[in-house]
Formats: sequence, C-alpha cells, structure tokens
Amino acid sequence: MKKENSRSWSDSTRAIHTGESHFRINGPVATPIVRSSNFTFASTAEMKRWAEGKSKAYIYTRYGNPTLTVAEEKIAALEHTESAVVAASGMAAISSGLLSVLSTGDELIATRQLYGGSYRLMRDVLPRFGIKVHHVENDLKGVEELVTSKTRMLYVETPTNPTLRLVDLRKAVSLAKRFKLVSMVDNTFASPALQKPLELGFDMSAHSTTKYLGGHSDLIGGAVAGKKAFIDKVRAMVIYLGGSMDPEGAYLLIRGMKSLGPRVRQQCATAMEVAKYLSKHPKVARVHYPGLKSHPDHALAKRQMSDFGAMMAFDLKGGLAAARRFCDRTHLFLMAASLGGVESLSVLPIYTSHYKMNKQELAGAGVGPGTVRVSVGLEDAADLIEDLRQALA
Repeated sequence: MKKENSRSWSDSTRAIHTGESHFRINGPVATPIVRSSNFTFASTAEMKRWAEGKSKAYIYTRYGNPTLTVAEEKIAALEHTESAVVAASGMAAISSGLLSVLSTGDELIATRQLYGGSYRLMRDVLPRFGIKVHHVENDLKGVEELVTSKTRMLYVETPTNPTLRLVDLRKAVSLAKRFKLVSMVDNTFASPALQKPLELGFDMSAHSTTKYLGGHSDLIGGAVAGKKAFIDKVRAMVIYLGGSMDPEGAYLLIRGMKSLGPRVRQQCATAMEVAKYLSKHPKVARVHYPGLKSHPDHALAKRQMSDFGAMMAFDLKGGLAAARRFCDRTHLFLMAASLGGVESLSVLPIYTSHYKMNKQELAGAGVGPGTVRVSVGLEDAADLIEDLRQALA
C-alpha cells in the first residue's frame, strides 16, 4: 500500500490500511504474526550499521518486530502524528513516557484526577527515584505557582477515570509551551476516534490499548504517540525496561483498530441513551457523563471532542450497599475491570481502579462509596436499559 495515498484518507480508512503490505497475488489480507524472537543480518556490514543507528533492520523483538510496526503506524496515523511505540501495557507506556523525560531532581506537575495506577505510580514510585510530583485540579489553576527551574513535564488525563471530568487541552498546551514543559496526555477514555490532543500541540499522547483501540477484551497493551524526536526516547525506555509488546498482542491490536470508528460511534450513541435513563432514575443521585448538560464540563466536551464517549459513572443514593447490590444484580453489564470492549461492564472504583487510596485521595478523584463506573458496549440500548431497570429495582 503506497503511503503517499494515505494523506487524504479518513480515519476509518487509515485504521484499516495504514501500515499494511497488500500484494496483488496470494497476499494475506490479515496482518501476519511474526513470532520470531530474533532476525538475521545480511552481513557484518549491516550489523555494524545497525549498531551505529544507521539501519532500520530488525534484530530482536524487544527492539522491534514487523507486526509491532504495523500497529505503531496505525496508531500514529489515527493520532495524526509522526510516530508511535507500542508497549506491554498501558502502565508500561505511561511509565516509559514519563521516564523518557524525568530524571532524579526533576519535578512533574500532574492533574489530581487520574487513573488510580497512574496516581499510585506518581505517589509511590517516582519519589523513590528523586522525582517530585505536584498535583493540580482539572482546571489547571495553580500551575504557574508550582513551576520551578526543576519542572520538566505537565501530565493530564481527559476525560478522567472514573468521573469523566475534562481538562482544557488548549489551556494545558498553552501552559506547557509558556514554561517550556514537555506535555503528555492519557487519551485512553476518548481514543483517537473522539479526540486528537497532538493536533492541539501536545507532545505525547498515551493509551492503554487494552481499551478502545483493542476493543475486544482480549489483549493487554499500551502505546505512546507523538513526534519522532519524543517517541524515539520513549522507545528506548521501553527497550531498556523490557516493556515491549508481544507480536500476538500486536496482531489483536491491529485487528481491533480496524473497527475503531464504527465501534465507538455506536457505543457513544448507546451511552447517551443509558445516561439519560440513569439521570431520571429516582435511586441515582448523579450521573457523570459529559454528554449530559448537567455535567460541569459539557461545554468543554463539545469544543474538544467529536462525541461524548461511552464511559460514565453514577452515584447511587444508597451508598456502598446500593452500589454493591446493583453490580451483583446486573446480567448484561458484566462485573469486570477494564473498559472499551464490545461487552458492557460495571465496577466499583473503590475496589478496582482506585483501590489503596485513602478517603482524602478518593474525594479528590471524585470517587464515593456509592460510585459505579460503567463501560457501554455494543449491546442494544433497550436491552441495557432493561438490565439497569431490573438491577435498580
């Protein structure tokens, strides 16, 4: 497939064809899984060129692999950027992205409302290596006062996990450029189907590819996309830390991305119907979904996202007991962690994404004992609403 033709393609076409090599006769339509751990050199001269960084030859799958390359080229195309690197998990991608910039003595500014794993990485791990982390709220107030000569990065997540608060991406970019900070965003909840932070000026966009990019609850993976100068450093960190993706996972990711656009469009439409139903239910205290006008960031979502997503959370009036009862009674909403697959899921964040966080930290994340997080899948909306009705009855 000629790369020069791809410039005018829509994202759905890019998701299917970018990175693929389709031969005219007897060519496989599906991307082959290259399971080899290592690759041959044509000569010692080529080996020398690789060692000098002058050859793109494959040498060892931890460094790169043809199947991984296809996945990376698709992600870069969907994010409308130069380069991407895949990793063994979303946390491998995020940690490699952060450590590609931060060193001992550096400081990081991050929004407080983050996926629990990201928050615990910043709370429990980075300080052990002499990296200081400052948190701000999603409105980014106070960033100016926190910046010092040691500040290197600004990290945000939007929409947030689990209460779907938004960060103004343009404001974040403006602050990062003003203070010469490297900017990184966790784009997992929106995916490139709904939001393109790199087009707005972010340096790096991270994903748990386990979620919407994979889309079928059958792989663990992560990715970071951005300009080649940044991604080359992230790739080096993935190699050094050993967080490389397996070719089998890359194949599943490639397969999943080919249906990203239509999957997410349908999930968004269904999620809106589900959110409207929940917002009118007498046992629901509050619905956290940016598609509802009652959501505090509804206007911002309309400005920087092409749709409102398929993730939501809601608070039940009966607290933890009511939330547990709801999750134990659902049939279609499977009680399982993760999100973004074709199956609808429900979990209690206090037991999953935000475990090992104290009451103050949970309050800062917007998580209460009666908070239920929902990932809307591809089931029929009427069936999902009936499942909600009986579970809340």
